[in-house]
Amino acid sequence: MIRLYKLSKQYPSGHRALEQVSFHIRPGEFVIVTGPSGSGKSALLKVLFGNEQASSGRAVVNGRNLERMDRRTLAGLRRELGLVFEDSKLIDRLDATDNVALAAEVAGHAPTSARDRAGEALARVGLPASLAARPGQLSAGERQKVALARALVNDPVLVLADEPTGGLDPDASLEIFELLREVNSEGTTVLMATHDPDALSLLHCRTLLMYQGRLAEEEALRRASL
Repeated sequence: MIRLYKLSKQYPSGHRALEQVSFHIRPGEFVIVTGPSGSGKSALLKVLFGNEQASSGRAVVNGRNLERMDRRTLAGLRRELGLVFEDSKLIDRLDATDNVALAAEVAGHAPTSARDRAGEALARVGLPASLAARPGQLSAGERQKVALARALVNDPVLVLADEPTGGLDPDASLEIFELLREVNSEGTTVLMATHDPDALSLLHCRTLLMYQGRLAEEEALRRASL
C-alpha cells in the first residue's frame, strides 16, 4: 500500500523535515507514526497525500510513484484516499451533510447520489444520516466525526490521519480511535500520525517512531512499550 525508500524533504529555509525515511505498509495494516512535535510526522503525511513533494527518495502509494505523477493522476490518487486533519477543515457556511456530500461530488458523484453517500458515511461514524447543523453548532468531537465521514464517503483504500484527536477531550479521542479501528477492521489501511499516548496504549498496532525527521528503530520502540 505504501512503500518509502530513502525519502527526504528539505525546505528552502534549509530545514530538513524528513531524512532518509524508509518503510513499507501492507494493505489492511493500521500503523501509527509517533514522535515529538516537529519530528516530521505531518511533513510525511503531506508528501504521501501529494500536498508537498519530496526532495529526494521514492514514495509509492497504492501502486503509484508520487514523483512521476502529473496533476491529473495525482487527483485520481487523492480520490482513492481519505484525509483527516487535526483541524477538521469543514466549510463553515455548509451544514454537516453538505460538507460530506461535497467531497462525494468532487469525486464525480451526482448530487443526489452524493447526499445518499454522505448520509451513509455520517451514520457509519455514529451521527444522524441527515445532519443540518453547521460546524460552529457542533462540538469538537462531532466536527471531527464529520471530518472522518468526509474522509470515508468515497470508500478510500487508505486513510491518512494527521493528529486526528488534537484538542479533543479523552472521551472524544477514544471515540475517534475506535472509529478508525473499526474502519481498519473493514479492510481500509490506516496510517495515523499522533503524539497522543492513549493511542499507543489503546490501539496495540504497529508503531513507527520519528525523531528529527528520521525513523527510529521500530523494534526498540516496541520493546520499550512492553
